[in-house]
Amino acid sequence: MQDQTQMGVRRFGRVNWLGTWTLVRREISRFMNVWSQTVMAPLINAGLFLMIFTIAIGPQRGDVMGVDFMTFLTPGILTMTVIQNAFANTSSSLASAKVQGNIVDTLMPPLSAGELVTGYLGGAVARGALVAIVIAIGAALLLGVGVQSPLWVITFVFLGSVLMGGLGLIAGIFANKFDQLSAISNFLITPLAFLSGTFYSIEALPPLMQTLSHANPFFYIIDGVRFGMIGVSDSSPWVGLAVVLAACLVVVGICLRWMHSGYRLKA
Repeated sequence: MQDQTQMGVRRFGRVNWLGTWTLVRREISRFMNVWSQTVMAPLINAGLFLMIFTIAIGPQRGDVMGVDFMTFLTPGILTMTVIQNAFANTSSSLASAKVQGNIVDTLMPPLSAGELVTGYLGGAVARGALVAIVIAIGAALLLGVGVQSPLWVITFVFLGSVLMGGLGLIAGIFANKFDQLSAISNFLITPLAFLSGTFYSIEALPPLMQTLSHANPFFYIIDGVRFGMIGVSDSSPWVGLAVVLAACLVVVGICLRWMHSGYRLKA
């Protein structure tokens, strides 16, 4: 009887690697099935931003931090797009499961809170990285904007995707309908992304606004990617790395706690 009982129990060890990887694959498949919306749309939007600024400002705009304006602008638009897509991937996935009533399909498998969070964040990082690569290739081919320090770019794109994926999980857990999720995105995520030095150097801001910008983790993500791509930044990339790491730890910690307790997930 003891042998039969032991044979009927599945053992995964400390980590259910197969289950975690399956969740990551599901999240990647989910956004790749609509690649025209998740990959091509961000590229087109980034191109439209650059075209509009080129037409509206043109050569009248002087250099920013020693580089021409379009070169300065490109890393900001790339990072803003990564931020928005990483957030959208986790928030829409979790919110859709809750609204459609199939969240149980995610909660029932033998996955711990850490494995669930890792699976969702894996999808967010994959989407953020794919969007970053596509836009970076386009910027290199059309604008001649390359990457001076690939390691810094990879680091901040990765951490930015983790942070935004975690915030997306928090938003998806908190929201019970798509209207609430849209409100979080429109009134919190988008303003913070736009007001984080995407289109300007914070040195041009009044002292109070500069202080507020330095308290915004989004600013350090954008600034870090800008440093890696064109070699200029408003702050030290090491300071940015510390701030973004701390923000990631806080956000992921909240995600783990809420997943473990089933907050707003279990009836």
